[in-house]
Amino acid sequence: MNQIKSTPPVALLSESVCEQIVGRKEAFSAVENVFAAMANGDAYNFPVVREAIGHANALYGFKSGFDKAGLTLGVKSGGYWPDNAAQGLTNHQSTVILFDPDTGQLRALVGGNYLTAVRTAASAAVSIAHLARQDAKVLGMVGAGHQSTFQLRAALEQRDFEKVVAWNYHPEYLYRLADVCAELEVSFEAVDQQVLGAQADVIITITSAYEPLLMLDWIKPGCHIACMGTDTVGKQEVDANLVAKASLFTDEVAQSISLGEAQHAFTNGLITQSDITPIGKVISGLHGGRSDDSEITLFDGTGVGLQDLAVAAVATDIAVRDKLAQLVCF
Repeated sequence: MNQIKSTPPVALLSESVCEQIVGRKEAFSAVENVFAAMANGDAYNFPVVREAIGHANALYGFKSGFDKAGLTLGVKSGGYWPDNAAQGLTNHQSTVILFDPDTGQLRALVGGNYLTAVRTAASAAVSIAHLARQDAKVLGMVGAGHQSTFQLRAALEQRDFEKVVAWNYHPEYLYRLADVCAELEVSFEAVDQQVLGAQADVIITITSAYEPLLMLDWIKPGCHIACMGTDTVGKQEVDANLVAKASLFTDEVAQSISLGEAQHAFTNGLITQSDITPIGKVISGLHGGRSDDSEITLFDGTGVGLQDLAVAAVATDIAVRDKLAQLVCF
């Protein structure tokens, strides 16, 4: 008679532990590796479930997938509660659940709020590292919400930026970006969107907009744009004509045309699916990336479940190794 083995303990990682052990370097490496694995066919995302729940104006859903190369299996459960900020809470709320891919047993429950911000910033940073001009000097920031400072810090590490120009629908929140620039001794200026487009060599959009905030005619040649806020049907941060003009890269093409920044250009027939390149192909050397210094490149960062699983797996490994995880036997 086969004896049933005891269930291994489950690692519980709090938000504070995740903040303590996962920095920008760890997140960048995890996201870059999983993008490459996706492009090589070694990792894939499962269909996303994302719904308005009809309460508190919230969007809730699931992102999941399996990385065969990294042996990471799991799901991120959570969403967006737009009224949380007024209560002193983060608008994005989520938890990552990891399973042992060999047995299906529960491996870890990981706080996902901080990891969502750091992995989103890492994906934009990866796009800058692989697609932006080497001589980029001015960074443009569109949006000054909770995730903006994560984006700013990660982006500033990718090129020798000398100045940050920024715009936010609510300008009173721009102090968040100004404070980071003051700390890092980088020049900062609040500008309107058109001036931002005229000056910036790299632009990050990180908003929840449902209308274009940047137009094609405002963008200077050679600019790299990382659109990081559009992750739901109907959302939009930049002009569809700008998307059509740019050389397009994304984390996952299927999401890009269905719920990412490319959805509007695709729906209106301005681009086809074949016009979009997974950034993992650039990372893996299967695509050359930027072709010249005048080309506008755009990364459509839709946010895939594998990013969350990758950073959560890194956090779990470190926390268990350093005895920072709470181990619970179910």
